[in-house]
Amino acid sequence: MAIPPAARREALGATAAGAQLRERIAHWHRWGTSTTAHPLDAAALAIAGPAAGRARPAHSAMDDGRMSDDQIVARARRMWVELLGGAARFSDGEVTPVLAQGAALAPWGWAGVVEVAGSVIASAPDERVARMVREGLAKAGVAELGAVFPEARVLGPVALAYLDEAEFRPVAAGEWAVEQLPGSDPALRRLEEAAGEDDTQEAGLFEIGSPAFVVRVDGEVVAAAGYQVWAGRGAHLSVLTAPAWRGRGLVRVTGTAATAHALGAGLLPQWRARVPASRRAAVALGYREIGSQLAIDLG
Repeated sequence: MAIPPAARREALGATAAGAQLRERIAHWHRWGTSTTAHPLDAAALAIAGPAAGRARPAHSAMDDGRMSDDQIVARARRMWVELLGGAARFSDGEVTPVLAQGAALAPWGWAGVVEVAGSVIASAPDERVARMVREGLAKAGVAELGAVFPEARVLGPVALAYLDEAEFRPVAAGEWAVEQLPGSDPALRRLEEAAGEDDTQEAGLFEIGSPAFVVRVDGEVVAAAGYQVWAGRGAHLSVLTAPAWRGRGLVRVTGTAATAHALGAGLLPQWRARVPASRRAAVALGYREIGSQLAIDLG
């Protein structure tokens, strides 16, 4: 069947936009691993033309490099399995938690549950808690598990979102200059002090292994983003903005830089968020929510 000229032009435009985006991501990654001296111009990642950011049908081969939904799901699940030592398996039916203390899914002594595209994996500190989790998940989904155990302490549920490079919709920095700092820089600790203990712990900026991509105002860092490498496959993003500077789009600006750097390293970016504003920022950058995570203390 002949392809109409308009459709052919659109396909060629999408392919060119995808190639251009990959080139810019590679450029950002090289920049991020070679220097800390120059401000990062997020506008450089803005790809012109409507084809660059247009949604595409799922489960199709893409000339611009977009992975299918199945590929993203498979990569995300593989990362979580390897975080649990490779022995765990996602299940669509009865879930058998892996026995693990202080595993990636939950704090020490807690049970952890992760759902990705309808399948579930879990960890528990001992056999008793594993049995409780298994029985609880037989009655309710991940998001409702806390209601099965009303006396338990619960963290979450939080949304898990992922993207590939062709879905990435970078946000231009506009008036903001984005700089790069090492994750250990004292300026980041001052930002955490300004944000407060709860937001600092939730963001986890102090755990990043990547460079921190920051915005300064009057010399002080008011927003930052970076990531941890998980299981050699995923880039778990951390974003934090000082309270006085929230609502100005800085999460999207710093998140753009961190996401681009992660994609340039060949990693699968993961955005974990509970707060609606953070979830909206992730979606604005092209992340798709395909999972959730919950930790529960069944003592």
